[in-house]
Amino acid sequence: MRGRGFIFGVGTSSYQIEGAVNEDGRLPSVWDTFCATPGKVARGETGAMACDHYHRWEADLDLLAALGVDAYRFSIAWPRVMDEKGRPNARGIDFYKRLTDGLAERGIRAFVTLYHWDLPQWMEDRGGWLNRETAWRFADYADLMSRELAGRVTSWATHNEPWCAAYLGYGNGHHAPGHNVARWGTQAMHHLLLGHGLALPALRANDPHAQMGLVANLGPGYPGRDVHEDVDAARLYETYQNRWVLDPLLKGEYPADLFRLWKGTEPVVLPGDMETVAAPMDFLGINYYSRAVVSSTGADSFEWVRDPAVERTTMDWEVYPQGLQDLLEALRRDYPNLPPIYITENGMSSDDHVQDGVVDDLQRQSYLKRHFAACTRAMARGVDVRGYFIWSLMDNFEWAWGYERRFGIVHVDYETQRRTPKRSALAYAAFLRDRSL
Repeated sequence: MRGRGFIFGVGTSSYQIEGAVNEDGRLPSVWDTFCATPGKVARGETGAMACDHYHRWEADLDLLAALGVDAYRFSIAWPRVMDEKGRPNARGIDFYKRLTDGLAERGIRAFVTLYHWDLPQWMEDRGGWLNRETAWRFADYADLMSRELAGRVTSWATHNEPWCAAYLGYGNGHHAPGHNVARWGTQAMHHLLLGHGLALPALRANDPHAQMGLVANLGPGYPGRDVHEDVDAARLYETYQNRWVLDPLLKGEYPADLFRLWKGTEPVVLPGDMETVAAPMDFLGINYYSRAVVSSTGADSFEWVRDPAVERTTMDWEVYPQGLQDLLEALRRDYPNLPPIYITENGMSSDDHVQDGVVDDLQRQSYLKRHFAACTRAMARGVDVRGYFIWSLMDNFEWAWGYERRFGIVHVDYETQRRTPKRSALAYAAFLRDRSL
């Protein structure tokens, strides 16, 4: 991972850090609405202020420069740049122009995600991702932003984690917009993937020197017991978690056994849709946090097996670096047309506090070292990984968990907005300084 061509970075997303939800023409998003709904977000917290990045972006870019990262992955807030009639909002667009220009001035590459879940509320009022029209409006949005930022962006990702947007947003209601209908989850996924495919031609036409791809959250499944039923359950888990997204993108079809899990939830797919979805990508972004150990609970169903003795994060996710290597090698084996990979998110939440001006996040430092090593092993075995982004640059609004889960390598005091680099950030900066030695 020390080669000159390998990219090291950090990531954030718009709703989690920007704040300024009512400024400069930004319209409401589904997350503004969700946060305002009692009982949806812990302690009733919202992203209205978040990390106030909209006003503090220059200082935050200086933080990036001090770390020495090659690239910064961030997302654009769709409600900030386009109104309900499809007209551009120049004040919102100018923010992202200032941001990308500021990155360029500091020698940092821009890795832009178009959709990190903050759907305009006016789109949700028309059906959101259940409405096929949203896929076309997403392509319009991609066209607008790739014209406005052409030449400023190294990499465009259409969606971040469509699994979360579809399943958590429409299938089980844990995320905005908060629907809880299994078939709505599969239909929303189809329209998200269709929007991805429809956006690619505009991105390529407007910014031909940039890379185009999509970011998926993936995790390997392991059988709880060495029996056929649990091996099948692990396979079924990977269908639900991984192949639901990857098979349409890389094979042009949904995995048949997906509908063993959710019988009768097949989405409406029109002629030509799957060819659009499966358009070639320049890269695949992978967000990896943990694995799943599962056991069969009968035909076509499974449950998670929890070992209380294993190391976990404050998200209650198992720390399992070997899972990243296993995942990467399985993808290389299962998808002959797999594009180059970026690890677009990897990190952990912990209960971090500033003591005497220091945040000594020992577990995170160990977590990152072990996951770097797992990625290195996969690369040594032939997996084409081009870059690695830590999640996240700084503590932020962690969706339905509000502000209690801290993923950042920079601590944020939400009362004062003071940023304090944690020991993990200092270690990352030292590693990046030393890689040329």
